This record gives sequence, C-alpha cells and structure tokens, in this order.
Amino acid sequence: MTSVRERIRAVLAGAIDYEAGLDALAVTRSTEVDPELVAAKDEACARLWRGGWQPAEVHRVVARRGQPRQADLVTDAVAAYLRRFPRDAVDERWLAQADALGARVWWTGDATYVDELAARWRLDRVAVLDLLVGLLVILAALPPIEVLVPPPGSAPPPGGGSGRAGASRIDARLLDRVRALLAKAESTTFPAEAETYTAKAQELVTRHSLDEALLAARGSDATPVVPYARRIGVDHPHEREKASLLDVVARANRCHTVSSPELAFSTVFGFDTDIDAVDLLYTSLLVQAHRAMARAEPPGGKAGRNRLKAFRQSFLVAFAVRIDERLTDAAQRALAQVTGGSDGTGVSDPVDLLPVLASRDEQVRETMRRVFPHTVRARASRVESHEGWESGRQAADRATLPTDTPRR
Repeated sequence: MTSVRERIRAVLAGAIDYEAGLDALAVTRSTEVDPELVAAKDEACARLWRGGWQPAEVHRVVARRGQPRQADLVTDAVAAYLRRFPRDAVDERWLAQADALGARVWWTGDATYVDELAARWRLDRVAVLDLLVGLLVILAALPPIEVLVPPPGSAPPPGGGSGRAGASRIDARLLDRVRALLAKAESTTFPAEAETYTAKAQELVTRHSLDEALLAARGSDATPVVPYARRIGVDHPHEREKASLLDVVARANRCHTVSSPELAFSTVFGFDTDIDAVDLLYTSLLVQAHRAMARAEPPGGKAGRNRLKAFRQSFLVAFAVRIDERLTDAAQRALAQVTGGSDGTGVSDPVDLLPVLASRDEQVRETMRRVFPHTVRARASRVESHEGWESGRQAADRATLPTDTPRR
C-alpha cells in the first residue's frame, strides 16, 4: 500500500495527477494525512531557509504564484521553524522579517493544525488540503539561492557576532520621518510641495550616510560596518525596465545590483544606510512613474492593446534614462559641495571623504563578486513607441527627487 508520504512525493514529482492525488489524500484518515502534510510543509520551508531564502522572500513569491492564504501558511512555517532555536541565537534580520510577517504559533498542536486552519478560515477540509498541497508544489519549484542572511542554526555573519554587522544603521525614528516625507511627496498634487518633502528626505539619509562612512573609516564606531546585500522585489509587468530603474537609483547611492528576473527580484549590494535610501527612493519613483504613465497613456481596448503595451515599456525606459541623468548630476553636485566644504554640512575633514568612498565602493564590489562570481550584462530594452519615450522623459523631468532643491 502506498503511504501518505509517497503519495505527496508523487504529486510533487508529477508522477500522478494533482487532482487524483488530492482526492486520494482527502479520503484517507486525517490522523494519517494531517501530520504528514504539516511535516512536509515545514520541511519544504526549512529546505528553503537553509538554501538562502529569507522569510519575507518566500512569503512574497508564494503570494505571487499562489493564493494569499498559502502565503499565510508560509508565515506559520516561519513560526514553527523558530520554535527550534533560542531567540537570541537567530540573526536579527531574520527575526525582524518574522516579526514583520506576524509569525507566531497560534495553533494548539501540529496534529490538529489542519482542523484548526479549517475552523479559522471557515473552509472545508478538502479546501485546506488543496491549499497545503498547492503550496508544496510551489515550494518544490524554488531553487537554492545565495545566502545573504544566515538562517537560524547556522554560523553568525563574519564580523557581526550577533548579526549586527548587517543590521540597518539608520535609527528607526529617522526611517519613520523619511517614509512620512516620501508618502507626502507621493500624495500631493503640487510639484513644489513634493520637492520640498523629497529634498528633506534625501537630506536626512545623505547626511546620515556620509557621517557613517567617516565614523567607520576613523574607527569611531565600536560595531564593525560591512558591505551587505538585500533582495528587492521587481514585479511584473515590465520587470526588465523596473530593474533598470532600480539599478539607476542604486548606482546614484553608491550601490550595485544583480537582477534575477526568473525569481522577480534584484539583489542590491552596498552598505545598509545606502541600501535603505535605494529602497525608499526606488519605491517612491516607481509610484510617481506609474501615476504619470496612467495620466499620459493612450486609450487601450482590443485594437490598441499592442500600442498600449509598447507605450508603457518605452515610457519606463525613458523614465529610467532621464532619472539616471538627473540623479547622476545631483550626486556629482552634492559630492562637490561636501568635499569642498561649501555647503555647511559640518563635516570636520571633508577631503577624507573621497578615499573613504572609494574604499567602500571596492568593498561593495568585492562582496558582489563573492556572491555572484559569474554575471551576464543584460541587454538594453528596445524602444518601440516614440510617444511613450517622450512621455517618459517628460514625466522624469517632473518627478520629484530627494536631491532636488526645494522651490520657493
């Protein structure tokens, strides 16, 4: 007789039809099926944790490829996995993601997990089994990726001891202020007001980043600061164009990116203060780009579907190209002001900043080469809509950048 575990493996391997396998599990006694399914879920997630995936990343990819409730099952798997380890033995970044997901053991026991899920979600038993088996299919298709944050039970990161080497260096209150400023910039309909908000946001993160660089170089900080990496989701459609925009923002903030389009994310390498700035600015610019594109795009409909697709793709290409020009120019002006000491930033020895930044850039590149020893340069996107290109450049000119000077 085929065991429950063998049936589950057969479904995942495609040896038997999904519906037939689900029906076979549904008519088998719950005392046999439920523990095996729960164990399979937890072990599939544990394999991914050990294989480089982080809680928020698995949650995100499952939400994209499956259903929201299957993403909730991932959250439960995170909570179940953390039961194996003392909290102080888990990397702080891993814990932060688990806490952000709200991972906690809410069920009374693994043996009753399926029944408690059915009651919690008001679903019948077969529907819950379908969600669990469907989740296993999604998880089985995910490959190992680069380990950026040590999973629970593994060695701490080099130089970090407790995991603090890669933790965000920006104070939580400062991050809250920056997010609030960018939220106001995205919501206002007055360009001058938006520029004021975004300029203040960039002022905060830039000053903090330069201060951190100088403090680290002079040995004033007891905690070592090392280059790190973070994966940022790049959603469809137009993933390539959005990844290009992210790369533009990253380079302007002294970071580097490697795109993994098959997994819908880009890995951003840099120091955490700079990566935080990249994450915030990219998100804000993407909101502004989508809003401007919606206002400028031609009518769709069946006849104009191809025209609309070409317009949007060309719009985003042009937007990224023009933003690159603006960010590069703004970054050069800002650096000239700081190294020249003419802006009153209060940097005590501004000429030290150039070799410090050069050294940090080489550290970042070395980290990227270690994680991705073999990379391929992506092909540039083709522009097929002159209308979209012109609209994208105009939108980029109107976009509010944190490096802009507020208008009076």
